[in-house]
Amino acid sequence: MPTTADIVICGAGIVGVAAAYHLVVRQGIKKVVLVDENEPLSLTSARGTEAYRNWWPGPDATMFRFMQRSIDWLEILATESDNAGSMNQRGYVHLTADPDQVPVMRQQAEMISGFGAGALRIHPGAEPYRIADPDSMDHLQTGADLIFDAEQITALYPFITSDVVAMLHARRCGFIDVQPLGRWMLDRIADHGGRIIRDRITSVGVTGNRIESVTCRSGTNISTGRLVLAAGPLLKDMGALLRLDIPIIHELHGKITLEDTERIVPPDAPMIIWNDPVDLVWTEEEQTRLVSNPATRYLTEPFPAGVHFRPRFRDGKHTLLGIWTYDIAPQEPTFPPSFDPDYPEIIIRGLARMIPALSVYFGQGGDVYVDGGYYCKARDNRPLIGPLPINGAYVVGALSGYGVMGSQAAGELLAAHVTEISLPDYAPAFVYDRFDDPTYCDRVEQWDAAIGQL
Repeated sequence: MPTTADIVICGAGIVGVAAAYHLVVRQGIKKVVLVDENEPLSLTSARGTEAYRNWWPGPDATMFRFMQRSIDWLEILATESDNAGSMNQRGYVHLTADPDQVPVMRQQAEMISGFGAGALRIHPGAEPYRIADPDSMDHLQTGADLIFDAEQITALYPFITSDVVAMLHARRCGFIDVQPLGRWMLDRIADHGGRIIRDRITSVGVTGNRIESVTCRSGTNISTGRLVLAAGPLLKDMGALLRLDIPIIHELHGKITLEDTERIVPPDAPMIIWNDPVDLVWTEEEQTRLVSNPATRYLTEPFPAGVHFRPRFRDGKHTLLGIWTYDIAPQEPTFPPSFDPDYPEIIIRGLARMIPALSVYFGQGGDVYVDGGYYCKARDNRPLIGPLPINGAYVVGALSGYGVMGSQAAGELLAAHVTEISLPDYAPAFVYDRFDDPTYCDRVEQWDAAIGQL
C-alpha cells in the first residue's frame, strides 16, 4: 500500500483514469495513485450510451474545440491500442418532420461548420452523399450532410417515418466501448508506475492552505502535495473535505435497453435523434385513464424534442439504447438511482414517433432494463478543470453527459495545469473561479442551461 505519492487522484471513472493516463504515461509522473472505493469505470462510466461527437452548438466555439481535441486523442488511442474500444465513426443523424425546423437545423449546422467542423454539404447537390462505414475508422469524413429529399432519407433508413422532411448527418461522431478502452489505459498506467487502490478518501490534511496528505477509510494515510478531485457525481462530497462548495448540480438521466427481437433497426445504424416535440400515442381507453389520474396526466401532454437511440449488439442480442432528456430537474444523487416506472414505456412510445414499427413493443416497458446515472453539471454546462483555491488541489469534473467523449481533453488539460506546461486556448473557459466574474455570470444567464445536451 503506497504511503507517499506525487499526485493522488480521487475517482477512477473514465475522467479520473484519463487524467492518470495523461499524467503518468504522457507526462512521465510515476508516483500517481488513483483512489476509488468502487471498481474502476463502474459508477457512472459504465452506464452511458458510449458515444462521442464534435457536433456542439454555441454560444461560441469553446466546447467544439474541446471536443475536437478529445476526439483527436480518442483516435490516437484507437491507433495505439489496436482499437481496443472498437471506435467507429457512424455519425449522429438528426431528423425532423417539421418544415419550420429545417432552417433552424441549417442555421445551427452552418454555425458549427463555421467553428471548424468541416464543410456542410447540401443534398441534392453537386457532391454525392457518402454512406459511412459502420465499423471502421478508415476514410473518415468531417463536416455534415443536410438532406432535403425525403425519399433519399427513407431509402437510407427504411425504418424511419415517411413524413420526415430533412436529415442532418454530423460526421465526426460515433460509438466507443468504454470498458476495454479504460482497461487498456489502466494497464498502461500500471506499466508506467501508477497505482490504483480500492478505498475512499475520508479526510484531507491541509496546512497553510496547502495539501499535505489524504487519509482513507481503511486508515491508510498517503503523504502527497497534490490532490485531484475526479469524483464524478460525488464531486460535491469530496469538495466538502476541503471546505469547498463545488458549484454543481445533478440531473438524473436514464436509458433503456430494449431488445429488438423483431430486428426493426439494423445493428449498424448510427445514433439517431428526433428533433421535434412528441405526442405519445395512446388508445382512446388509455388516454381516458391517464387523463383522469393527476399522477399520469403528464403522459398525455406534449414531450420535448430530443428522443434518441443507438443500436448495440452485445451478448448475442440486438438491442436499442433509448434516451430522452425530458426531465432535467436538479436532485441530490443517491445510489443506486431510482427511475420513474413509466420511463421505459415513454421512451418506447417516443421512439415510435420516428420509427413507427416500434409500436410492436408498446406495453412492454415494464420488462425493459433501465439504468443510468447523474449528469454532474456546472450552470454553464461546461466542465470544471484546473486549480482549486487550496494550493496543490485540482478539479476535473462536471462533465455532465459528455464524460466519455470529453475525457481525453479533460485529462490532458488537467495534466497541463498540474505540470504547469502551456495551456490550450480553451483552458480559461473551464477554470474553477470563472463564476466569480459578474460579467461572465451575466452572460451565462442568457444561455440555455442544457446547451449542447441531447
